[in-house]
Amino acid sequence: MANPSKDLLETEGTLRTIIETLIDGQNGFQKIADAMKDETLKQHFLAESLKRAEFRGELENILHQEGVHDVHETGSASGTFVRLWTGLEKALGVGPHALLQLAEDADRTAKERYDDALDKFLPAPVREVLIRQSAHIASSLMYVSEARDARA
Repeated sequence: MANPSKDLLETEGTLRTIIETLIDGQNGFQKIADAMKDETLKQHFLAESLKRAEFRGELENILHQEGVHDVHETGSASGTFVRLWTGLEKALGVGPHALLQLAEDADRTAKERYDDALDKFLPAPVREVLIRQSAHIASSLMYVSEARDARA
């Protein structure tokens, strides 16, 4: 990418942050699904893991279209998300309520990351993708919150 504009660099940074969050979610939800005994919840988390991978692909494709070819993210290095998913290892040995709480916290953090991204200047097509993805994550958050409350 020769002489990228300031706006493009900001958009790239914003999308990379979201991509890291999606990688964390994809991996974490897969582990939660593996630990879930309830088949409905297991299927939900497997689907969410795949959805996060799909969202990641969409955002990486946007970056590729803008000439960014080195999109090899490994997940978040930020303390909040690392702490959330590190808690997964402890939660795997406990019941579904703790796993659902962890998933709820992760979805809430992901939603906050999307909200932060949407507060920035973004090209309209990028904004539209993030709004759609954010709405899905909000829906997942609501589902997980309700499932957790039902097991309280």
